[in-house]
Amino acid sequence: MNDTPFGFGPADRDPDKDKGNRDEDRPGKGGDQGPKDPFGFGNLPGMPSGGFPGIPGFPGMPGGGTGGFDVSQLGQMLTQLGQMLSHAGSSGGGPVNYELAGQLATQQLAQRTSSLTADQRKAVADAVQLAELWLNPATEFPIGATDTQAWTAIDWVKSSMPTWKRLCDPVAQRVAGAWVEALPEPARAAAGPMLAMLGQMGGLAFGSQLGTGLSQLAAEVLTSTDIGVPVGPERIAALMPEAIETFTAGLDRPASEVMIFLAAREAAHQRLFAHVGWLRERLLGAVEDYARGITVDTSRIEELAGQIDPSNPASIQEAMQSGLFEPQTTPAQKAALARLETLLALIEGWVDTVVADAVGERLPGAEALRETLRRRRASGGPAEQAFATIVGLELRPRKLRSAAELWRLLGEQRGIVGRDSLWAHPDLIPTAEDLDDPAGFVNRADDLDPIAEIERQLRADEAMDAAEKAHESDRAEETRPPDPGQPEPPDDEPDRPDA
Repeated sequence: MNDTPFGFGPADRDPDKDKGNRDEDRPGKGGDQGPKDPFGFGNLPGMPSGGFPGIPGFPGMPGGGTGGFDVSQLGQMLTQLGQMLSHAGSSGGGPVNYELAGQLATQQLAQRTSSLTADQRKAVADAVQLAELWLNPATEFPIGATDTQAWTAIDWVKSSMPTWKRLCDPVAQRVAGAWVEALPEPARAAAGPMLAMLGQMGGLAFGSQLGTGLSQLAAEVLTSTDIGVPVGPERIAALMPEAIETFTAGLDRPASEVMIFLAAREAAHQRLFAHVGWLRERLLGAVEDYARGITVDTSRIEELAGQIDPSNPASIQEAMQSGLFEPQTTPAQKAALARLETLLALIEGWVDTVVADAVGERLPGAEALRETLRRRRASGGPAEQAFATIVGLELRPRKLRSAAELWRLLGEQRGIVGRDSLWAHPDLIPTAEDLDDPAGFVNRADDLDPIAEIERQLRADEAMDAAEKAHESDRAEETRPPDPGQPEPPDDEPDRPDA
């Protein structure tokens, strides 16, 4: 795993591990824009970058650290704090204040986002239309998108928020509530209304961090499926012309070629998710399975309480960053993450293979673009960063390449129909072990009839359901009380005369 969700990890993480994922390591970025504190409050718009002025241990004011103090910064900080507190009751009772997240993200993006031109929108529509024609002979799945749209970064934030809510809620709920559940009952009773206030502050904290993360992600994603799952409304193919232009500037390829290649990837994703009905829920279910296992060790909370000095706010900051609140990873969580990683790799590998077949002979730079996008994902692109923030997931390049090789071999050996038929049921798709040996899976799957396997699985499920219903019926019959209106059954033994 790459990171812990919502910044609850220790402050002394290995810097080499995170190298390349920080903004200062990316071309064109001037510094890390992410939150410096565990809740993400340290870098809000208008808040002094040096910290909280006047508080011991925090720079920004004489006696509170290094550097001078700007009165205008204090005014900006207080204004921003007032805006944040006004959102305290608007989270709807959920673990993340999504209203604050959306507002922060759009505010940060407004300065560098412009309105799209008619030419940009037409270029997106034309690219998707052409890509769909090329994809038709490359996959058994028909067109999945019923509409094509060009999005700005702000459009992406607004359109993707429902999906992020579904992805973030399970993990945030458990992270926010695990330490409260671990408190002894007397401590919870003594806290009383403070727990509700802390819940609202936690919603603000998570909302702040999510908003900052989404603003960074929105500036980099190229399509609505750039993180492996469509984040926008169903059956809408969306491309980001501004981000694509920035991406194309670093490549030695014509802009129209890059646009068509990315349109083909977006259209292939849409086809897969539109016609594999279980896929989206399976992905989100893996995140929820992971979240259900989040726990916090009570003994570590007691250790934390002993380290905090109420008179020194800096001690709270240090305790939070020490890793004491970092959730413990259970075997069930590791299994959920493995399922999610495998499924994302299979999706990415299938799209990679289908697009290569569709555009390989039509676009001279297709293979170079294919490799560029593979490396982009492997070196900490938007997908890896997004899922690392949410669930601590890191996609490994080896799995992506193995998945692409597996789908390629299946296509050669079984044809397009046979390859795509494996998506018909979740029990048919390759496992993590199969990705370690693509050729072995293809050889085993060569003798498998997917339709017959699905029918066999359905018959087995129906037989199991029938057996369970029969068992429940028998138990109900055994425990049913006798009907008082019915005569009692005759005694098997004749009456004996009195002695």
